[in-house]
Parts: sequence; C-alpha cells; structure tokens
Amino acid sequence: MYLAELLDKTGLDVLAHLDRQVDVPVIDGLQAQGDLIVIPDDMTGSAYFRAGWRPLPAEGVELVRGGDGNNPHTLVGRCELTTQVFDPEGLSVAMLHIEVPVYLVHPEHGATGIAPGRWLVRRQREAGGFRRAGASFYQGGPVLVAD
Repeated sequence: MYLAELLDKTGLDVLAHLDRQVDVPVIDGLQAQGDLIVIPDDMTGSAYFRAGWRPLPAEGVELVRGGDGNNPHTLVGRCELTTQVFDPEGLSVAMLHIEVPVYLVHPEHGATGIAPGRWLVRRQREAGGFRRAGASFYQGGPVLVAD
C-alpha cells in the first residue's frame, strides 16, 4: 500500500516533505518508529498482559503523543489490543494481536506496517552517561534503547 492510500483511508496526515508515493513496508520483526518500539511476543521476556482485549476502533488509536502534545503515533487497521500491559520498567504501551497487517502512522516518520502475530508496543528507554561502544567508553546525551 502506498502512503497516500493509507492517509486517504485513515484521514491522518504526515509532514509535506514525506514522499506519499512510497510503499509502506510491512515488517515481520523487531521495529521502531521514533521513541516507540514494536517487539515480537516471543522476544518480550518480562512483559505480561491482563484481560481487556478489545477491537481496534475504525478511527484507530493514538498510542503515544510527543511530550509537547504533537506528533502522535497512531495505530490503524484491524486487530485486537489491550493497554493493560505491565513490565518491570513500566515502558509497555499496548499488546497487539494482529491477523492482517496494521499500520503505525506518525506525522514526521510516515508509516510502517506491522505483520500478523502478537506484538508488544513500548516506549524506548533513555540511557545516559557513560556507555560502552565497542572497546572504548564515551560520554554523551540520552540514547534510546530497546531493553
């Protein structure tokens, strides 16, 4: 599906500089969009969910909005989800059960598709201070990491 088609179907929009004639990839594996990461269920480890599964509404669901109130990450398509997801770090946003591809749309990043399966959506954790990069240490600002 082209980005333009997805935007027409959903009524969502992206920034003008993004190419709307690009195919939206459907990814069957670990993926990130900005500060969100989508993790296959078999890689989630310590996360767990409760009841509360519900169908994704036709208009989609805003999973996360930027700190300034802009740039929502909106999930659109057909799937079941629960936001009653817990993990030790408190970073989980939702668990998805998908039978046909769904799409995560963001004004700055465009869109990515999520393949059928069960997925955990969570925020990435910021890590700061000293970090090991290869054999040397360096100091820098926050870095978003998946674990």
